[in-house]
Amino acid sequence: MKQIIQNLKTGETILEDIPIPKIKPGHILVQTKASLVSLGTEKMLVEFGQANLIAKARQQPEKVAMVLDKIKADGLFPTIEAVFKKLEEPLPLGYCNAGVVVEVGEGVTNFKIGDRVASNGQHAEFVLIPANLAAHIPDSVSFEEASFTVISSIGLQGIRLLNPTFGETIVVYGLGLIGLITAQILNANGCKVVGLDVDDTKIDLARSLGIESVNIAKGTHPVKYVESVTNHVGADGVIITASAKTDEIISNSAQMCRKRGRIVLVGVVGLKLNRSEFYEKELSFQVSCSYGPGRYDDNYELKGIDYPLPYVRWTENRNFQAILSAIADKRIRVAPLITEKLKLEEFAKVYGNLNKSKSIASIFTYSDKAYDSHGPAKIKTNDFKPSRGSIGIIGAGNFTKMTMLPILSKANAPIKYIASSKGISATFLAKKYNIGFSTSDYKEILSDPDVDTVIITTRHDQHAPMVIEALENDKNVFVEKPLALNRKELDKIIEIYKKKDKALMVGFNRRFSPYTIKMKSLIGNSNDPINIIANMNAGFIPANVWVHDLKVGGGRIIGEACHFIDLISYLTGSEVTQVFMSGLGIRPEITTDNASIILKYKNGSQGVVNYFSNGSKAYSKERIEVYSQGRNLILDNFRELRGYGFKDFKVMKGKQDKGHKSQFEQLVQMVLNGSKALIDFNSIVNTTKASFAAIESLQKGCWVNVE
Repeated sequence: MKQIIQNLKTGETILEDIPIPKIKPGHILVQTKASLVSLGTEKMLVEFGQANLIAKARQQPEKVAMVLDKIKADGLFPTIEAVFKKLEEPLPLGYCNAGVVVEVGEGVTNFKIGDRVASNGQHAEFVLIPANLAAHIPDSVSFEEASFTVISSIGLQGIRLLNPTFGETIVVYGLGLIGLITAQILNANGCKVVGLDVDDTKIDLARSLGIESVNIAKGTHPVKYVESVTNHVGADGVIITASAKTDEIISNSAQMCRKRGRIVLVGVVGLKLNRSEFYEKELSFQVSCSYGPGRYDDNYELKGIDYPLPYVRWTENRNFQAILSAIADKRIRVAPLITEKLKLEEFAKVYGNLNKSKSIASIFTYSDKAYDSHGPAKIKTNDFKPSRGSIGIIGAGNFTKMTMLPILSKANAPIKYIASSKGISATFLAKKYNIGFSTSDYKEILSDPDVDTVIITTRHDQHAPMVIEALENDKNVFVEKPLALNRKELDKIIEIYKKKDKALMVGFNRRFSPYTIKMKSLIGNSNDPINIIANMNAGFIPANVWVHDLKVGGGRIIGEACHFIDLISYLTGSEVTQVFMSGLGIRPEITTDNASIILKYKNGSQGVVNYFSNGSKAYSKERIEVYSQGRNLILDNFRELRGYGFKDFKVMKGKQDKGHKSQFEQLVQMVLNGSKALIDFNSIVNTTKASFAAIESLQKGCWVNVE
């Protein structure tokens, strides 16, 4: 299928061929009939992409601070490399879509094949949409009109936050697409609406829709004008829908409000507030977030958990429904706002001239070609000749893009496939790294007899099921940590592994670092017990991020601290027998990312993993300390190793190396030459069980034995 993509690094906008997204639970697959270009939002993205690095940095000063912290911790060149790879990420454009449902995922009960729906889908021939982000289109509403649903909901949410009452005077500052729709909704709500803009075309259009409007670029002072039309009382409220860098708009809005007036920001303007302007009138100011409650909440959007109507009357989905109802009843008119209709293939006419465009609303139309549910879920991206040990990659996220693929590419890994759920990131990476096929259906990889080895880098909850499925299809498997999220999953993996003569490896890369290997050689193979402390300055991750979700990410101990359990096991040359974990605070949660884990080993060694998220990002992220036979080894952030008490060793310095390079190079050789597994399976199982035991210990408050 065709989809509009932008490269944030170069600013280039292209129409890309990517696989049709594969249906999944809780979602619907929609064949697009019309999509609306949000000129304001998409212009900002395109301009950001076209800006040079200095201009990009000026637009995002908070990101600059993060980059500086990373340079202090990880070094200059790794940070620069990470920044450039991040900017290369393909960005799908568009969020105002209307089309027909062609597939329905498991658990979806409110949609069926053939339904006409509006959604926040992108400019693509097919879009995969969570059920809570789609709404039924009334019969009297065309696809073109329905494509205004989402952008109209942005204006509606701003109005709901302003909470206007019948008869109040509300100023709409900026009469672009959102402003024109916002003004109509306010009019329908019984408000006296005053529209302000600097463009005669928009002013004339607003007046034709019954909105009192004035061009403030032609000598009319906005504050004096509003005072005159309100008998010098001032506006009851202002909704700012303009996009400008100046602070003048927020200042004018404050001055034109009555005492205790309200201001809601929907657009993007300068926000240097004058305290006296707000203080003297006791003004309230609020920023509106997108199109309603539920936005950016994974429980609502991805898991389909609705907010109860009696307690949250207007969610983003119910806002969609309200807008569609208003369009159907002609309470708001969107057809007059359409400046042009173009075929998707004519996208360059829109994006090639955004800065000079006078369009209010540009609509992309789509062909009526029939959807084939049994059609190919993959596309050929590069020439690939099948060879012994072909590899298929499932997952095209940050780790795959920024760490794994650059190494595999240099190692000449024979990669035939790469899969991602929506196909966009997989296609981008396939073309960049000369991978044969991009697919949105990972089962294509599992069913291909050419594929000998599968690499899994998906979200944590998908690891165990995909490992099991890959083993059942007689594939060797490399999976990023963790191997499993619970004992039931692990037992199933062990069961199928014993039946198959296939290799299974988990991405415990730190044992492959040259610094770790040097430590191991210095410690020697003596059975004398040693003490090891691994400090992880993990950094704060907000509670709503999927990593913390026990069912999706498993929590940071199972999902990430397992790295250091494996590292200590490698250095001690033994297996964990007992675990005790203590969490920060009087009542730590069931899982935590501020904890100390004590490990007892079969050979008498002890390990401590301090996994903390409340430290500074400017400080080293990882620090390993070894105490053995009157000697010490201190490894700082996998950049510097110092020895104390060693006759022939003092220091080893170099660029940061956490072992990824050696790990994947050895993996490729294992695939091509059939060498033995890189990590003993029993050690992998022991590490996984120890991570489970840590959580059990936290819950029970006692030592837990590892079988």
